[in-house]
Amino acid sequence: MAMKIEEEIKQSAFQSEYQKAYINLVYTSGWLGQEQAALFKPYGLTLPQFNILRILRGQYPKPATVSLLIERMLDKTSNASRIVDKLEAKGLVTRKQCPEDRRTVDVLITDKGLALLEQMNGLEGGTRTGIRNLTEQEAQELNRLLDKIRD
Repeated sequence: MAMKIEEEIKQSAFQSEYQKAYINLVYTSGWLGQEQAALFKPYGLTLPQFNILRILRGQYPKPATVSLLIERMLDKTSNASRIVDKLEAKGLVTRKQCPEDRRTVDVLITDKGLALLEQMNGLEGGTRTGIRNLTEQEAQELNRLLDKIRD
């Protein structure tokens, strides 16, 4: 049986159900991030690095600009340029100046990057995290509620 948020953070009272829901959401988001990070660790990737590789795989064989990566990233606070530097150092992406616009850089996933994503198949989407404790209907309802929060 899962621990309630009150037990997780050792706080018995909240100002309101809204505050409790907010704290629960923030806590759970961090918890899911830690779970995902632990799954990615053996592959030497962070969640933002994995996210960029997935975006590049979706673009493949066309390259992507750094601004497109920033636009499509899940974590808007991540530094896309620095992440691309790290992925390039690992040989998972290449980067070239865009022939049409010398100010832009084209980023392309390498065969090594594609092979790594293939190995990691099934690790994305929370399939090995607590999200699988939900029924498909509960997951649909959660998606509806999360979309409503951002409305």
